[in-house]
Amino acid sequence: MAAKQQGRDIHGILVLDKPVALSSNQALQQAKRVYQARKAGHTGSLDPFATGVLPICFGEATKISGLLLESDKSYQACLQLGAETSSGDPEGEIVRQCPIPELNNSRIEQAMQAFRGTIQQVPPMYSALKQGGKRLYQLARAGQVVERPARTVTIHELQLSAWRSPDLEFQVTCSKGTYIRSLAMDLAVALGSCGHLTALRRTGAGPFLIGQAITLDELSGLCDDEDALMRCLLPLDAGLTGYHRVSLEMADARKFIHGQSLASATSAGQELLCVYSPNGALLGLASTDAKGHIIPRRMFPGLFDI
Repeated sequence: MAAKQQGRDIHGILVLDKPVALSSNQALQQAKRVYQARKAGHTGSLDPFATGVLPICFGEATKISGLLLESDKSYQACLQLGAETSSGDPEGEIVRQCPIPELNNSRIEQAMQAFRGTIQQVPPMYSALKQGGKRLYQLARAGQVVERPARTVTIHELQLSAWRSPDLEFQVTCSKGTYIRSLAMDLAVALGSCGHLTALRRTGAGPFLIGQAITLDELSGLCDDEDALMRCLLPLDAGLTGYHRVSLEMADARKFIHGQSLASATSAGQELLCVYSPNGALLGLASTDAKGHIIPRRMFPGLFDI
């Protein structure tokens, strides 16, 4: 017989400021222990050397973690020119050294222009992508380098923050699947050198910003204050901004939570909408067909009592 899962039912989203030196899963497990939560998951890994916004979904919020994974991300980064590491970050060994050309803001801006918009990017060897059934980082640690197909990503914003040779600080907002290490290394080559990231801080993930984030130390300091801990959690719909919303009458709400499609005056062809009860409880997610019928897709029974 399988062991009974321990913990309590907690529902909501915690915007955590992940510290340096912890993996995303280690940070998740620490937050989960603070809340004594039964179920939790994060919405996109940060490398151990990176810090910043790591949304953690508890309970019913884990059902929208996939949507948050798809969202854009924003970062502050520091690229050190003149030395390339095996991993593209400070955790790797230096594998190549290059001269650093004379640069100014205008020359850097010119190089950055080529990386804005939709681009093709080759993922780094030190990544969790799989090839031949193995993670790329496993192959890299075994000394193997394999061909990686380029992937299409979008750089919505790329701005120079500061240039103090050999360090180039920049800000970037990008689509899911973008590797900032690869972006930094490619930018270094475009500037006539080589380089690696020395610092990376995620400042935004979807609707969540660094100003909303709490550190693990701050969170641990609230262990004896249940009300304060609960105030740190955002509701599920904080992660569903931008989606169409519809409120149902009680009779229709009961039909909806039992999986029945409903006729509605809402816009037809909605890919995703948030469905609420008359008292404002989030019932679930739905789509609409060509006739405007509301079709249930995902329920949040832990959030309502109808």
